[in-house]
Amino acid sequence: MRSFQQRLDDFEERNIRVVAISVDPVDVNLRHWKKMGFTFPLLADTDAAVIKRYDLLHEHGGPGGANISRPAEFLIDPTGTVRWANLTENAAVRARPDEVLAVFDALDQKRAGEKD
Repeated sequence: MRSFQQRLDDFEERNIRVVAISVDPVDVNLRHWKKMGFTFPLLADTDAAVIKRYDLLHEHGGPGGANISRPAEFLIDPTGTVRWANLTENAAVRARPDEVLAVFDALDQKRAGEKD
């Protein structure tokens, strides 16, 4: 998430809103958000409702058997349609900002071409 914070201006230039979601409680997320200096929202999905909706729950996969979310990145358009998803089973494997921005730019060019 640090790399997304570092490239936040590039996302904002494209009108992309970066939001992170965690199963951790609000107080844990707030401490992490402050410690890391994040300026984008870090939401607490403590009942995992959103995480389950996107089929990301890894039951008992965290420390002490806690439920955690599988790492994932999504590009969701203003209508709520998922335009791109990066899903992984490995917490160390995540999309980098350059990859997400390149996918967005390609989707944006395709959309612009369809309007012509």
